Amino acid sequence: MNQNNSDIDQEEQEMLDSIKVSRIIIPILLGLGVVTYLIWKSWDPVAIAQIQWTSKTSFFLGIACLIWIIRHLFYSWRMRVLSLKAFSWKKSMELIVLWEFSSAVSPTSVGGSAVAVFFLAQEKIKAARAVSIVLYSLVVDTLFFIITLPTLFLIFGPSVLRPEASVFSDLGGIGYIFVSLVSVMIIYTSFVFYGLFINPTHIQRFLYWLSRRKLLRRFEETLQKTGNDIIDASRELSQNDWTFHAAAILSTFGAWTTRFLALNFIILALVSVVSPAFIDQLLIYGRGEMMHSIIQFYPTPGGAGLTEYTFKGFFDDIIYPAEISIVIALVWRLITYYSYLLAGVIVIPNWFRKIIARRRAER
Repeated sequence: MNQNNSDIDQEEQEMLDSIKVSRIIIPILLGLGVVTYLIWKSWDPVAIAQIQWTSKTSFFLGIACLIWIIRHLFYSWRMRVLSLKAFSWKKSMELIVLWEFSSAVSPTSVGGSAVAVFFLAQEKIKAARAVSIVLYSLVVDTLFFIITLPTLFLIFGPSVLRPEASVFSDLGGIGYIFVSLVSVMIIYTSFVFYGLFINPTHIQRFLYWLSRRKLLRRFEETLQKTGNDIIDASRELSQNDWTFHAAAILSTFGAWTTRFLALNFIILALVSVVSPAFIDQLLIYGRGEMMHSIIQFYPTPGGAGLTEYTFKGFFDDIIYPAEISIVIALVWRLITYYSYLLAGVIVIPNWFRKIIARRRAER
C-alpha cells in the first residue's frame, strides 16, 4: 500500500506503514501456529468425528454469520450518528472495515484508535469531529464493559471466569487481572468523560503538567496533543442533544452484544449436547466477553494466538468432548476476526487509491 511520497507527508506515511496489508501475516501466523500446536497436542479423531454436519449445524452457523453482519451494521450506524450523518451508510460500512482491520493488526493493548483518526481525517470532515468520533467511541465502548462485566460476575460469580471456580480465591491471577481491568476501565472512562463533558480545560492542563515531568518527557508531544484533542472534541460534542448520545450508546451496546452472541450460535451448531436455556446461554455469552476482556492485557495483534490458546479453559465444562474446543475456537475466529483481515485486504488498497486520486485532482 505504499503510495507516492509526494502525495502524503511523513506522519501519514507512518500511519500507512502501521496498517500495511503485509502486517496480516503476523496475526495469521500467530493464530495458526497456536492452532497447529493445540491440534498436535490434543487431536482426537474419535472426538472430532462427533461433529456432524446437519441442517442444525448449517442453520446455527448461518445465524452466527448473520449476527456478525448485524454487528457491522450496528457499528456503521454509530459511525453515521457520531459523524452527524456526514457519512453515507456505504461510506460508514467501509470506514468500519478500515477501523476493524487496523485494530486486528495492532496489539490488543494498543488498538487502532490512532489509525482511526487518520482514516477519518482523510474523509473531509473537521479534525475536531474526527477526534470526537474516536474519543467518544472509546468512552461508550468502555461504558459497555463497565456495566456488563460486573453484572455478569454478580449473576454467575467466579465461575464466569473459570468453570471450576466457586469463590474468588479460586481464580488466582486471573481474578486480580479482572479486578484491575474493571478498575482501569472505570478510571479511564471517568477521566475522559470529565474531559469531554465537564471540564476539558482541567484535563488539558493536567496533561500538559504530566508532559513536563522528567519521567514522561519523551511523551510530551503525545500528551499535549491529547489535551488539545480533548478540548476540540468537547467543543464538538457539546452541540449535540440527548438523542445523539442515546443512539451512540444503543448502537455501541448492540455491536458488542452481537460480537459475543455469535459464539453462542457456533457452539449450538457444533456441540451435539448443549443446553438452550437462557441462563446457560447467558453463561456462554459471559465467558466469551470475559475472555475477550482479559486478553486486552496482552500485546499480540487482535489477541491472535492467545484467544485460541485460552479458549478451552473458559469453556471446558460446556463443550463436550473437550477436544473439539479448538475447532470451535477456529470457526469463531474465522467468522469474527480473520474475516476483517480479509475484508481489509480488499477494501484498504482501493480506499487509498481513491484518497490519493482525490488529492491529485484538488491540486
